[in-house]
Amino acid sequence: MNSFSRLFYFKVGIFCLFSFFLVSCSGNSQLETEINSIDVTIDIDRFDLNFYKANSEEYIQLKKKYPYLFPEQYPDSIWKKRQRDSIQVLLHEEIKKVYPTLIPIEEALEDLYKHIKYYFPSMKDPHVVTVVNNVDYQSKTVFTDSLLIISLDTYLGSKNPIYEGIPNYIVKDMEFNYMTSHIVDELGTLVVRSPKDRTMLGQMVYYGKKLYLKDLLLPNASDDIKISYSKQEIEWVQDNERYMWQYFIENELLFQTQSSLSLRFIDPAPFSKFYLEIDNETPGKVGQWIGWQIVRSYMDKNPNTSLEELLSMSARDLFNKSNYKPAK
Repeated sequence: MNSFSRLFYFKVGIFCLFSFFLVSCSGNSQLETEINSIDVTIDIDRFDLNFYKANSEEYIQLKKKYPYLFPEQYPDSIWKKRQRDSIQVLLHEEIKKVYPTLIPIEEALEDLYKHIKYYFPSMKDPHVVTVVNNVDYQSKTVFTDSLLIISLDTYLGSKNPIYEGIPNYIVKDMEFNYMTSHIVDELGTLVVRSPKDRTMLGQMVYYGKKLYLKDLLLPNASDDIKISYSKQEIEWVQDNERYMWQYFIENELLFQTQSSLSLRFIDPAPFSKFYLEIDNETPGKVGQWIGWQIVRSYMDKNPNTSLEELLSMSARDLFNKSNYKPAK
């Protein structure tokens, strides 16, 4: 092939690649335009403010309006004491400093719910209620089909002195920019079918589906936000994907059912447990991350699969059809 021919085919290749890029971008742009046209009303109800400034009459009205926030087993004296509790007052004051306005939260929720209603058309506009919940980082958000509760005291910033003593792997995502990711976690619990088997692969694919939901509902979020990793942790799993997968295969872990495997590779933790020297360098829940890559691999090869089909598909079937191979 002469130099002219090589140049010709090089230009054709560049043109085809550029055309593919334009078509892909155009498709994404059209989808986002359609999503952005969906009407969503976000109305945030500041229970956190109303509770702490309520007098006796207002307190009675709050109990009637928010019965789900006042469990019957607790007497009124508990709630009234809580209004004056020094720690609660401190949290309340800190929330006012960090969130002098909730406009950024409203905007983030509006964008999220446009995407939710596109993929789940029966979903209603949310009744959003903000609360203070004793920094219960295991219940940052509560999601139902029509109610969203957000504990603002769990989003005061990872460096906030109030969080001193909380392990770093927990506190690092107690930031505003992780809020919508946590909400999608709760949605995923409702819409992703729990695995019928107890295998490690079943758990990996289950969490992989929940993370894939974030690819759809949070298209502008980075992967570290979606999985609650740091930038360094994302780089580590990307650089070591092939070695982690090789470890799982060589040790025949995918179809084992020991609960210890969830503790080692699935559950949130300061690091994963390969029982190797590198353990302290690893982030936790690497099994979730690889499950995510398996689901992505499946969808790349089967783009016509509907979301409903994907979420209900068995882990083994999805895995077998994914032809997953580590990127590196």
